[in-house]
Amino acid sequence: MKKEYWYILVAYMGMHLSSFVGVPGVTFAGILLGHSLEDMAIYSVAIWIVFSFAVTLLIVLLLLKNEWKNPIPDRNAASVTQSTVWAILGVFLALFSQSLAANIETWLGIELGSENTQQILSLIESFPIVVLVSSVIGPILEEIVFRKILFGSLYKKFNFFIAALISSIIFALAHMEPEHLLLYSAMGFTFAFLYIKTKRIIVPICAHVAMNTFVVLVQSVYKEDIERIFREADKVQSFIGGFFL
Repeated sequence: MKKEYWYILVAYMGMHLSSFVGVPGVTFAGILLGHSLEDMAIYSVAIWIVFSFAVTLLIVLLLLKNEWKNPIPDRNAASVTQSTVWAILGVFLALFSQSLAANIETWLGIELGSENTQQILSLIESFPIVVLVSSVIGPILEEIVFRKILFGSLYKKFNFFIAALISSIIFALAHMEPEHLLLYSAMGFTFAFLYIKTKRIIVPICAHVAMNTFVVLVQSVYKEDIERIFREADKVQSFIGGFFL
């Protein structure tokens, strides 16, 4: 593995661990500036998430600068048109695999819903800027780390299934929700497939960004509309069912 890749892995792990120091640091700084402890308990998490993710993305891009300036041509890489098509199809593949995995988890008795997702949505409601992390910066970093580096390195030694399995399990465990191992692994397999199919990391990045953005819109922006639709559907079902009583 290239030394730049090791630096990226260290930076990514450091980003997640930095919250143990960064959040209290921001809280303390806010109190010194006159803000209350109660306010900073909320603000500091959002501020540090945006800051740490943005800085890590900048570091990653700088480390990959030479690689992207002088790319090694791959004759098997998909064309721009093919990559665009696969990026669009990838969104539906990711949503389908996620839905299938969720149904299997339900069948196994695993409760639906992600605590991680709900925490992020809660932060977005209070601080909309956090959506940049959940929908753009986060997916970019995850695809570079888990697909380009981990999956890419493993794929040089193993077949697709083994490489995708290992990298997807690590991807799932990184979200700190082991009960949803199947759900995150399904997405990991999908994005790994897109990467190996097109030989372009930008394809799973675009699909991941689009999927996360869609989820945020559905569960946050249009949450009330969706709940209203379900309530009206229940009323219609009850009304129709009344004819058969």
